[in-house]
Amino acid sequence: MAQFFLETSWWVPCYGLVGALLTLPWAIGLIRRTGPRPAAYFNVLMTVFSLVHGLIVLQQIWYQPPQQLTLPWLDAAGFHLSFELEVSPVTAGAVIVVTVLSLIAQLYSLAYMEQDWAMARFYALMGFFEGAMSGLALSNSLFLSYALLEMLTLSTYLLVGFWYAQPLVVTAARDAFWTKRVGDLILLMGVVALSSLAGSLNFSDLAEWAKTAELAPQTAALVGLALIAGPTGKCAQFPLHLWLDEAMEGPNPASILRNSVVVACGAWVLIKLQPVLALSPLALTTLVVLGTMTAVGASLVAIAQVDLKRALSHSTSAHLGLVFVAVGMQQTEAALLFLFTHAIAKALLFLSTGSVMMNTFTQDLTEMGGLASRMPATTTAFLVGAAMATSLLPIGCFWSMLQWANDFWTTAPGLVGVLLLVNGLTAFSLTRVFCLVFAGQPQPKTRRALETPWPIAVPMVSLIVIGLLVPLMLRQWQLLPDWQTLNWQAVVLLVAASAVGCVMGSALYLRPTHAQPVHLNWRSLQNLFAYDFYIERLYRLSVVWWVDRTARVTAWVDRYVLDGLVNFIGLASLFSGESLKYTASGRSQFYLLTICLGVVFLGFLVSWAE
Repeated sequence: MAQFFLETSWWVPCYGLVGALLTLPWAIGLIRRTGPRPAAYFNVLMTVFSLVHGLIVLQQIWYQPPQQLTLPWLDAAGFHLSFELEVSPVTAGAVIVVTVLSLIAQLYSLAYMEQDWAMARFYALMGFFEGAMSGLALSNSLFLSYALLEMLTLSTYLLVGFWYAQPLVVTAARDAFWTKRVGDLILLMGVVALSSLAGSLNFSDLAEWAKTAELAPQTAALVGLALIAGPTGKCAQFPLHLWLDEAMEGPNPASILRNSVVVACGAWVLIKLQPVLALSPLALTTLVVLGTMTAVGASLVAIAQVDLKRALSHSTSAHLGLVFVAVGMQQTEAALLFLFTHAIAKALLFLSTGSVMMNTFTQDLTEMGGLASRMPATTTAFLVGAAMATSLLPIGCFWSMLQWANDFWTTAPGLVGVLLLVNGLTAFSLTRVFCLVFAGQPQPKTRRALETPWPIAVPMVSLIVIGLLVPLMLRQWQLLPDWQTLNWQAVVLLVAASAVGCVMGSALYLRPTHAQPVHLNWRSLQNLFAYDFYIERLYRLSVVWWVDRTARVTAWVDRYVLDGLVNFIGLASLFSGESLKYTASGRSQFYLLTICLGVVFLGFLVSWAE
């Protein structure tokens, strides 16, 4: 029986896809009498099946070596194509994280999306989301991973544009889709090139090939940079990071998954490709540079946002930037641990955010305040999520940041400084959000706010318990350092960075003499952070301007040169045809005279040329 569940582990991604297919009769309106709730129940049931199956697989594979599963797909004319899966404690654990957070988000959505007329369509898209992420966790093939990343791109586009009647939502969905397509197109070039160079696209085969591969520096650099481009867009890293900010226009339950595990899928593929990226020092340096720029820049941008969800989304980009740095420094264990703790922390923050928006009907931080006494469960969820997202308390990201700092303590102390800066800015930003939303005096939109009903509170409290148990999980998995070898200097610095950020945020936003939100004294600096360093404007002045001008030039050439030439030939043919019809008299003498004159004219031309 145990071997049966291991051999059928490929069913786990299929449960979510089956749930999505079962909801189609409700999503397209074939069934209306029952309402859309049965569609939601089907998806929740399939997610429960996926979670149970995944738990059994994790239990059976825990003390065993990784196992490879091959699923033949196409075998014709000497061409063999199959899907390769890897079942190991790490991949099975990733599946559990995805299914648990998906189940919590779907249970949460039962109440959050209850009044939405397209609830069935939403659950269908959530099923595709879950299936693609679970398949990506088990995939041992770069080809299959690329296909699943494309499925995630499509699902992101449809979920961001879920409320397509709003112009801003349509713009956000379009920008998210095209931004990811830029990275995916370059990634596809790298996949094709790597296939011809290595002869295989399985991650395990690529790791063995990379040990003995001898590539020219230019070839290794180009392949490495192409493989980085896709995850850069998926993880919202500079310069393909603007889409995540705009994606917050979609429903909040989708934002829970998007900011916790969806953005981590690009980093997951990057970790799998780390042996290949190690062939190019330029690729590794690029990862470190991009991750550092995004981590610091996004942390600064987050402290100037007045939209609740957008302030949290920028911290997602910042934390994924730290993962990029870890991969660039070939510290994949720290990157994996960071992805795990970040997923739970960010899911908690967005669960509490949705609860706030559901009761206040606003996302504007300037219109909130005084919710701590009215929404205690939501306040607790935010506090636990904020503590997990920083290193203030020994839960969540504290341990992943500590391992991150230990790995670079002697080899790259400058990167430890980057971690401390990002950690302090994140603590300041989350303290700022807490003070504006939960502390202070109630505002007109928060005076009558009540705690969320139990269908929303139960998933939120459940994740609070899971988040508090993370240190025990890490201890059970033997991922915590020994007390004898603990780097106390790193511990003190991490806690101090978080404490300084919290104290500064509280000092600025809890003082009644200051109006909320507190603006920086330098208005230009405030705008620089609020408008994301004017990167969107730079895109409009560079890339967009160049594409627009090129399109105008090509349109003019097409209209006046190409169309003009075609129209000229057409008019000349028409005119000559109309002229020749008057020469057709039907008399043979006239035709003979015309031929003779033509022969004489040709003879004259030949003799003149000689």
